[in-house]
Amino acid sequence: MKCFKNATVYVEGKGLKKTTVCFEEKIEKISCFAGKNAEVIELPKDAIVLPGFIDQHIHGAGGSDGMDGTVEDIAIIAKTVAAEGTTSFLVTTMTQSPENITKALSAVKAYKEADSKDGARVVGVHLEGPFIAAAHKGAQPLEYVKEPDIAAFDEYFAASGESIRIVSLAPEVEGAEEFIRHLSKKGVVASIGHTGAKFMDIEKAVEAGASNVTHTYNAQSALHHREIGTVGSAMLIDDLNCELIADTIHVSVPAMRLLIKNKPLDKLTLITDAMRAKGIPDGVSELGGQTVYVKNGEARLEDGTLAGSVLRMNRAIENIVEKVGVPFTQAVDYATINPAKNLKIDHEAGSIKVGKRADFTVLNAAYDVIMTIRGGKIVYQA
Repeated sequence: MKCFKNATVYVEGKGLKKTTVCFEEKIEKISCFAGKNAEVIELPKDAIVLPGFIDQHIHGAGGSDGMDGTVEDIAIIAKTVAAEGTTSFLVTTMTQSPENITKALSAVKAYKEADSKDGARVVGVHLEGPFIAAAHKGAQPLEYVKEPDIAAFDEYFAASGESIRIVSLAPEVEGAEEFIRHLSKKGVVASIGHTGAKFMDIEKAVEAGASNVTHTYNAQSALHHREIGTVGSAMLIDDLNCELIADTIHVSVPAMRLLIKNKPLDKLTLITDAMRAKGIPDGVSELGGQTVYVKNGEARLEDGTLAGSVLRMNRAIENIVEKVGVPFTQAVDYATINPAKNLKIDHEAGSIKVGKRADFTVLNAAYDVIMTIRGGKIVYQA
């Protein structure tokens, strides 16, 4: 058994407190005393032990992308994101040919079946497209955009080993309501994204079962005083969980403040939406067959369209605290328990509580990741 002895720990229901946490694959004990013969993990004085971060929307990192469609590339992403404190993530696909999407999903299935213990855990898939609105495709290739198709989804679902957890879609497109109901029956989160939806479209989508908003503000209809669009609806409807790319590039600091002010504490989730260039030097990269130019923390297509991010989750939390002014533990919740609830894995992950998985991120006072532990195993150490 291992333990953090007399460390500052963010304990579920108790906040930050000095305590000892003993664990194997799961958290065994949280108390003032270490277990007998427990292996003590030494930490710096300024260390804070947090739940492992959960990234429900990330395309790639370390030079690899989920759409590369190989187990090896998924392993590279898993190891790269562990260095930013992420212990669980969804491999995120994008609008592409059915053959390429199926290849990517099959690789996720194979990776999960291999049950690798290295790097962050792959919880499943976020299918971002192809069921989106062409006018709001963002950096997604137009030629592969298609209307909601239940039969096509079912084929993708089977190819993934039934591991698709989120589907981003445009609710205003014909067939979307029936599609959302189908996703709900499958236990899949229907996420409103890449859309020009109006309030009435969103309202119908929520009634059908939609519960998430993909990278809020980006690639969606804006707030206007005569039609509040997707952005206004995301703020108005409390039941919608809102994803946020907190890099200050995709969304300005005042816009982040506005969204946070209007959402219940448990209905905002930090994502990185990172692409393959995360974790490697600036330069020319690629997304969905399109050339991407990465410079000074920004990833853009040749026409200037943002093409994902190179954001690290620990820096997203830093931005939310230091630039937006959110209390530290609240910001941590946005990257831990909130996505866990959204993905319905909060019974096993997302907070530090006896019986949950021993998934921890250890930060210092500068928000640097000192150590990442997944299922009781150290998967990253600075």
